[in-house]
Amino acid sequence: MKRLMMAETPVEECRKMEVKTPNEFFKKALPTRFKPERAKGIDVVTQVNIDGPNGGEWTVTIRDQKMEVTEGSHQSPTLAIDMAEADFLDLVNGKLSGEKAFFTGKIKFKGNITVALRLRDAGFL
Repeated sequence: MKRLMMAETPVEECRKMEVKTPNEFFKKALPTRFKPERAKGIDVVTQVNIDGPNGGEWTVTIRDQKMEVTEGSHQSPTLAIDMAEADFLDLVNGKLSGEKAFFTGKIKFKGNITVALRLRDAGFL
């Protein structure tokens, strides 16, 4: 019996895509990677600051198993994450683990680290 190869859907392609800029991650990849079923009970406003030529500031809000991403900063986030652009891209492209980034100082958190770990399970970072 011959197996037919199914073409990947655009969502599956985005989940696997290697992003080239933080903006591309927040606009195209993150919405497809988010797993609402794993975000149950998460209520967080995360400020993400990326340093570098394509860096910037983004606010990711997860509440009621829904995620909203906006460009810019938030006055009083629950959690703040700071990274260099190259390290961020390595992290979101699977070339750097969150644990290694944390223990080598490539990612800096302000706020509850437990919440940050839950964000990883929900598909963010």
